[in-house]
Amino acid sequence: MSPVPTSLAGWLEYIERQHPQAIALGLDRVQSVKQALGLDPAFPIITVGGTNGKGSVCAMLESILHHAGYRIGCYTSPHLLRYNERVRVGRAEAPDEELVRGLAAVERERRDVALTYFEYGTLAAAWLFTKQRVDAAVLEVGLGGRLDAVNAFDADCAVVTTVDIDHVDFLGGDREAIGREKAGIFRRGRPAVCADPAPPASLTRHAEEIGAQLLRIGTDFGATPQARQWQYWGPRGKRNALPHPALRGTCQLGNAAAALTALECLRERLPVTMNDIRAGLLQAENPGRFQVLPGRPAVILDVAHNPQAARALAASLDAMGGGGRTLAVFAMLKDKDIAGVVAALGSRVGHWFIAGLGGPRGAPVDEVGKVLAGAAVGTVTPCDTVAAAYAQACDKATENDRILVFGSFYTVAAVMQLRASRARE
Repeated sequence: MSPVPTSLAGWLEYIERQHPQAIALGLDRVQSVKQALGLDPAFPIITVGGTNGKGSVCAMLESILHHAGYRIGCYTSPHLLRYNERVRVGRAEAPDEELVRGLAAVERERRDVALTYFEYGTLAAAWLFTKQRVDAAVLEVGLGGRLDAVNAFDADCAVVTTVDIDHVDFLGGDREAIGREKAGIFRRGRPAVCADPAPPASLTRHAEEIGAQLLRIGTDFGATPQARQWQYWGPRGKRNALPHPALRGTCQLGNAAAALTALECLRERLPVTMNDIRAGLLQAENPGRFQVLPGRPAVILDVAHNPQAARALAASLDAMGGGGRTLAVFAMLKDKDIAGVVAALGSRVGHWFIAGLGGPRGAPVDEVGKVLAGAAVGTVTPCDTVAAAYAQACDKATENDRILVFGSFYTVAAVMQLRASRARE
């Protein structure tokens, strides 16, 4: 019998080995261990799914509810630099010792059930939120919705941000198949918020079939941009003179509107004021999502890794303006639509500094290079690593240029780690 890990690093290494597959969708395993743990949360749960925008909606919900004085548990994935980023209570990352306690509790009760890494983490987060007596929890779906571990917990309000093509091996190859999977987080008689302006028929049909209270952007709620502010409109009327979210990007008003609609649906249990909303929008944080770092040249970090996210990134770059060149530091996973992401950026990038990502899922640099050669977009410089690509981009950029780091969480994380290391020197 293996010794019980004592550190968080030891536990993370341990749980990565406990299931033969990194991803194994299904709720039976999680449900059985959840029952053994006695996890039946009494606090309200907001579950957030969708192809893109999940993390931003979670960040805004967490921030607004925190400013309203609630003790909020927030569970998101994946992380960029530390596993602790995934589990927060009161907007603070859970310390190692608390995460270790949660993972140990799951291990004691799982018996012979082989959990995946994500299933361990989901159950440990729910256990910790229960022990910490949070007032509400915001849970981000990891993959899909219907069979994701987060869906073992019933949502008092479910949010689906957008539906687009991604994870086709698990969710299906078209929006109708994927929409049905995303809609699996909806619950009978409970609010189901959809921020996709043209949701698949499968999503709306499922909501109708189970009797969920579907609220659609553009029909039941929405956002109206105004000079330096915006207006929200929803089931209970309008909220005027709202500040733009601290999270940058042209897609963020739709995400903010979805967050406010979810809060309106839960107003009896989690009332918030206009001041809470304003403060929460201004102080929401979600690193790596069109994150513009201070200094010149401008450095933009964006985890965009599918065509829809890349189109949103392109729109945000256009809105940002600027007269210099855009130099891209680019690396992706090979199971993603690399060609679709490149096509979405089009001619906006003048120079591509490309690298491969390690591990079995990483796309080799020559594979990325072939896609770019076929697309005939800009100059391409192959590099050994993401760090080397970033270093070369910095050498080539003038102060009027901008360096765009994107393509994967791993790409953004590598640059964040490099900059943090340089800052310590």
